[in-house]
This record gives sequence, C-alpha cells and structure tokens, in this order.
Amino acid sequence: MSATKQSHIIDAVKQDHRDIENCYESIINSDDLDTRTRWANQFVWEVATHSIGEEIVLYPAFEKYLQDGQTVADKDRAEHQTAKDDLYTFQSMKATDRNFIPVLNKVMDELKGHIKTEEEVQLPQIERALSAEESMKLAKTFSRTKLFVPTRSHPSAPSKPPFETAVALLTAPIDKVRDIFKKFPEEPKTA
Repeated sequence: MSATKQSHIIDAVKQDHRDIENCYESIINSDDLDTRTRWANQFVWEVATHSIGEEIVLYPAFEKYLQDGQTVADKDRAEHQTAKDDLYTFQSMKATDRNFIPVLNKVMDELKGHIKTEEEVQLPQIERALSAEESMKLAKTFSRTKLFVPTRSHPSAPSKPPFETAVALLTAPIDKVRDIFKKFPEEPKTA
C-alpha cells in the first residue's frame, strides 16, 4: 500500500504496521459488504506479506545482531504462527459470515502486542546494532522480499529460512494468480 522510499528498517516495518492497522480500521468502519470484502483481502495480503518478510529478513538480523536474538526471533515466529492460524480462518470467510468481525478482531488483538513489542523494544535494538547504511540495506531487502512471497496465510509452511524461503517461492505464484480474481480497495484517483 505505501510507497517505499530510502528508509531505515524501523521505518519500513512501522509503515507496514500502520498499513495493517489502516486496513483493519477500514474493515471495522465500513457498513458496505463489498468495501469490507475489498479491505479484508487487503488486510490478509498486508499481514501475510509483512509476516513472511519479517521471518525471511528481519528475524535472521535479530539472530545475528541482538544479544538474545535467537530467543527474540523464536518468540516472534511463535506469535506469527498464532496470527497465521487465525488469518487462515479469516481469509476464507465472507463479510457476511457471523464470525467475520470476531475472527478479524482476534487476529488484530494477536498482532497488537506483537507490534507494540517490536516497535518499542526490538526495532530500536536492531537500529542501535546496525549502521545507518546496514539499516537502509535491510529495509530495501525487506521491501523487495515482500514482492516475492505468498499473499495469503499458509500456517503449515515453515517459518525459518532456508525452508520458508523455498516454500514461499513455490507458493507465491499460486497466491498471486488467486489475487487476480480478488477485489481490493481501489486506488484513490489523482488529479
């Protein structure tokens, strides 16, 4: 959703978090089923690509540069797994389903604590551990990686490289074909 510019990893990840939150709010605040469906598709896309991007790019950086990086990455992967399981349920629901909003709220509740910890603790730690150049390179890699990963939740897929990377490269084309037939929010018209 957001345009990528020269940024640090903290900025790239935080922007993704804002995009996820904006999708969520757009779903909650819409009474129109078509609009809800479009934003739900975007929400799934945002959460799926963000999560896999973090697992492929950010968490290995945590493991490499943070003192307790392996523990941090493992905890974050476990939190992602919980969200992926519920996102998998949500992505197959229709906006008319009775549990559509409750399942959406469950996914978002799981993500809120994860986002808070990342933004307040982990991202500042990784920024302190990296040079400005390394941080910008990591942000660019993160943004590029998200272009090639699955756009839907696949909770049974591995969450650690290199296996996750291989599975993602095999699964992503199938998701991208499915996306052709999905409705997404329309881009605002510019003058």
